[in-house]
Amino acid sequence: QVQVVESGGRLVQAGESVRLSCAASGRTLRTSGMGWFRQAPGMEREFVSGVTWSGAFTYYADSVKGRFTISRDAAKDTVYLQMNNLKPEDTAVYYCAVKTRGSEWYRATHYDYWGQGTQVTVSS
Repeated sequence: QVQVVESGGRLVQAGESVRLSCAASGRTLRTSGMGWFRQAPGMEREFVSGVTWSGAFTYYADSVKGRFTISRDAAKDTVYLQMNNLKPEDTAVYYCAVKTRGSEWYRATHYDYWGQGTQVTVSS
């Protein structure tokens, strides 16, 4: 069974940077990639970024393109999300998840294993 644990969330001011880490343990033959989602209070969980299992391809929501970068260290089974030039609207609980099926990276239902989330708060 796969376990996912996120870390690195903190309180920062607008314009600053945060790097989130996601440690994944266990493996499944259905795993096609890893992704980051976020959920702000009163809002639906939304896709932020994803990376294929091989690390060959990456995907980003339009709202974070040019500011966020996803990367994966296969040897450590760890995925990172580097978030630069943070804005107050980036404030949310960030979740790391394992993608197991489907071709649409933005669909949360295509991810079977989720971490508990880590809070990122950006003040103005």
